[in-house]
Amino acid sequence: MTMALPKSFYLTTPIYYVNDAPHIGHAYTTVAGDVLTRWHRQKGENVWFLTGTDEHGEKVMNTAAANNVSPQEWCDRLVESAWKPVWKSLNIANDDFIRTTEERHEVRVGKFLQGLKDAGHIYLAKYEGPYCIGCEEFKLPGDLDDGKCVVHGKPVEMLSEENWFFKLSDFAPALIEHYTKHPEACEPASARNEVLAFLESGVKDLSISRSTFDWGIPVPWDTAQVIYVWFDALLNYATAIGLGDDASSDGGKKFAEFWPADVHLVGKDILRFHAVIWPAMLMAAGLPVPGKIFAHGWLLVGGEKMSKSKLTGIAPSDITDHFGVDAFRYYFLRAIPFGSDGSFSWEDMGARYTSELANDFGNLASRLIAMIEKYCDGAIPAVANDSGLSTMLEQTVKTADAAITALDFQGGINAIMEFCKRVNGYVTEKEPWAIAKDESRTAELNEVLYNTAESIRALAVLLHPIMPATTQTLWESLGAQETLGNIAEQKISDVARWGQLPAGSRVTKGAVLFPRLEEK
Repeated sequence: MTMALPKSFYLTTPIYYVNDAPHIGHAYTTVAGDVLTRWHRQKGENVWFLTGTDEHGEKVMNTAAANNVSPQEWCDRLVESAWKPVWKSLNIANDDFIRTTEERHEVRVGKFLQGLKDAGHIYLAKYEGPYCIGCEEFKLPGDLDDGKCVVHGKPVEMLSEENWFFKLSDFAPALIEHYTKHPEACEPASARNEVLAFLESGVKDLSISRSTFDWGIPVPWDTAQVIYVWFDALLNYATAIGLGDDASSDGGKKFAEFWPADVHLVGKDILRFHAVIWPAMLMAAGLPVPGKIFAHGWLLVGGEKMSKSKLTGIAPSDITDHFGVDAFRYYFLRAIPFGSDGSFSWEDMGARYTSELANDFGNLASRLIAMIEKYCDGAIPAVANDSGLSTMLEQTVKTADAAITALDFQGGINAIMEFCKRVNGYVTEKEPWAIAKDESRTAELNEVLYNTAESIRALAVLLHPIMPATTQTLWESLGAQETLGNIAEQKISDVARWGQLPAGSRVTKGAVLFPRLEEK
């Protein structure tokens, strides 16, 4: 009998422009991707998680020139000194990091474009119209306000060039049909409605080359022009896993294993590129389109979208230095419904840190360890079962799994934290410290402590994708590393099986999970 192969799950973040260092808006998307892929790994799936950097185009070229270095030097410096270290500091477990200046990307992009031209999807024409360097986008009249880009608030440039065009308009009917038949392919619903309205309003063909500067991938048959940065960048999701490679090669096998992508996470400001241009490119090449484009909302500071150009960009370290990395990861997915705009507030984060993380979760764990040390000589007591807790845990796992796999991070975390509150309530009601005063009630005391410890085991596993470092510390404190193995290998489907912590396993007092915050 052959074992079924695990389900594959391929998720991407956008690749980020390297004109500056990452701010918490970039971190928000990447942490969401990390939490979702860690969750899917704990479901036993074969996961590939891609992030990276978008390094071509006029904006990057201008930034490099302003810093008196070549574009390649600028990109190398920013990627190695800013982007990769920030993802490492936030505990992002990406499987690959694609840079659009890598040979593996450039070669595959050239090959893909040549394929589209050979198939008759590309033609030469004159482009005249407004262009925003900040967005690297040709603008429509509705995208402008008094001659300025509505996203960046800066004047656009009028371009007039002879360019190569992609027959984007040919694919509008197929895209409308796709999103009508498969509403889950573009979420949330507000994003899908925006895309459908755009497609139904009449789609123009897309200029996919530029001749006025040279920082980009050359057009294979016309090397005086470079490929439009978005056409180049969107392909990263497929080039990173072997697009166009021979089927028998490593790249070809990886592509067959993971394409089409299950989820592309994007900010809502780049929705159109991903939900209109990208699937049309794939359709033109005869390739399957992604399973889901999910456009999350903006992080707002003082009511404005976070961006470096408007000086509302906050570096992740500004927050993690104070609250810690795991609290950062928890807060943004817990406080803001994924898909809606949300405001970052230092005060709100401080309040949630104290009430939800330090008090509800951290304090529960430290009290339990202290009581087992005091009343049970540091060993987990005999296995017991509280039907109320075990029944609620089963429901919690179902609710959290359904929510998180649907990208409702807030709903999933809420369900887990409701269970945490219930366990706190259980301890308060049972009063083990009072039971301990009566030697005839030792069996009862042991039951209460076991049920609490077993509940905390489940909480550690369920919160691990969200707060990997803290839950690892707790796992070791419970003695579970020795008896149950690595926390990351605990399956979501098995969390609710009651009685996994073995009697006699040794607990140890670890570091305080969520220390008191210093006044700021």
